[in-house]
Amino acid sequence: MSSAPLTPPWDVHRLPSAAGKSFLVTGGNAGIGYFVAEQLAGTGALVVLGSRDQQRARAAMASIRARVPGAQLRHLPLDLADLASVRTAADGLGLDRLDAVVHNAGIALDEPPRRTTKDGHELMFGVNHLGHVALTRELAPLLAAAPAARIVTVGSFAARSERLDPDDLQSARDYRPGRAYGRSKLAQMSFAFELDRRLRVRGSTVLSVVAHPGGALDSLTPSRAGVHVPTLGTRLRGLPAGLLLQGKDRGAWPIVRAVLDPHVQGGQLWGPRAFGLRGTPQLEAARAHMTDPTAAGHLWDASCDGVGVEPHLALLQGASDHRPRTSRGPAR
Repeated sequence: MSSAPLTPPWDVHRLPSAAGKSFLVTGGNAGIGYFVAEQLAGTGALVVLGSRDQQRARAAMASIRARVPGAQLRHLPLDLADLASVRTAADGLGLDRLDAVVHNAGIALDEPPRRTTKDGHELMFGVNHLGHVALTRELAPLLAAAPAARIVTVGSFAARSERLDPDDLQSARDYRPGRAYGRSKLAQMSFAFELDRRLRVRGSTVLSVVAHPGGALDSLTPSRAGVHVPTLGTRLRGLPAGLLLQGKDRGAWPIVRAVLDPHVQGGQLWGPRAFGLRGTPQLEAARAHMTDPTAAGHLWDASCDGVGVEPHLALLQGASDHRPRTSRGPAR
């Protein structure tokens, strides 16, 4: 009697080849985004680091190349706080397709006052959520041109305890930085789940997936020259937390799996195995308030209005009418 071969377990240290593919990681110059970019670079893919800071992007690429000989890397100037910058991003890629975009870049403020983007949106909601909405819309033709592209949104534990206020999405009436951050991450996750529902109705080959890093701390993160160099004191203070939490290198694991694993499906949520805080990646059940269709529908309309696109056409228009841009070209 014979049986079909079992699918080998996912090994975070032996990732499948992605040679010939192209990935964009927003905020790929620092934090979790850096380690996502470093790990993806090891698969042979072209990895584009979306960052507004060219110097930091160069330092990140130098660090990746030191660890991944022959890494194919590019820098894409991208400021998610400026929608005009986002609208030109797809042209700046110089690609005729994109196999995945990782919506990782974000900002977290600790204290008032309430700040706004160039377009007048509350800063965390504008950068973490609306900037990525606009970016997804601009990348739609390139994603549709790939055989099975993915939009991977990086969520957060902070979204679990928050709820969106449909009448005050951007905390104009009652601004509390911690709550505003949690709501911005919840908006990202809710929008990503709604996006996948709409993509499935359309019959698109593009998947929208959510992943989160669990509890990822700088003090538990390995050093990377020019990117992250923790002091001895910082490392020692972080040791007790290592019983429950992890470094940002490991926090990248669920996100990388969401990009690469051929068995990942649209609308899924991936996170660390141990209580959602640390460990190897596993599939999680999304909380009901993250997938509520009524709240998501209101958020969808408000988000499209915020970035200036039609709700019924936003992100999906052009998905089947792809017009190639320029050739892939050599890595820089």
